[in-house]
Amino acid sequence: MVAVLAVLAGHGHAAGRVNALGARPMAEIADLYAWSSSASLNLVIDVSPLDDGTHSFDPAVVYVFHLTSKPGLGVAIPGGTETEVICRFASNTSVECWALGATGTTDYVTGDPSSAAGVASPRGKLRVFAGRRSDPAFFNQSGLAMAVTAIKAVPTTPPADAAGCPNPLAFDAGRTLGVRNALNNGSDAFAATNVMAIVVQIDKSLVNDGNTIVAVWASTHEGS
Repeated sequence: MVAVLAVLAGHGHAAGRVNALGARPMAEIADLYAWSSSASLNLVIDVSPLDDGTHSFDPAVVYVFHLTSKPGLGVAIPGGTETEVICRFASNTSVECWALGATGTTDYVTGDPSSAAGVASPRGKLRVFAGRRSDPAFFNQSGLAMAVTAIKAVPTTPPADAAGCPNPLAFDAGRTLGVRNALNNGSDAFAATNVMAIVVQIDKSLVNDGNTIVAVWASTHEGS
């Protein structure tokens, strides 16, 4: 599985919740999050979408955060500092993670990641939490359905485009308000669902050479 994200400062799978009931839910990435805070970069992989409480972190799956620190945003910007954070589990209460840079391992942590504080490396530059959490994603499924119904009710004069979407000129103020109200109503379809989360906090000194952009993607690898 692969998920991709860009933030400021093996065998693969496709990300999302479509395959949530697949054969290997602990290898299914639901979401990838990354953000900066003071001296650290915070990284999250959510796996086992729609987790039913019966799954544990799989010793046969390797979880990887791939980080590229660059001086600017975009694939055309040359250079960059590559870092990987690789985690594997013996059980829900036993993990080991490596931070790998160009010269090899820059930090290592092992222990029980299931407490709220997680487990930190002796140097304090790498910390990991792993466990079941409420799904942080938001999806207004019912509101989207109402919006689609409202859009389908818009007259096809002027004609719709090749994809069947109404011409923007067909939307008067009332119809536009109807679609907006539909999207503003409804509820979070993921409000009562859970995921298995892997949360990594890594010191920025292990990630970049003073660059301002960090591109992040994540993958899971089975049988490694």
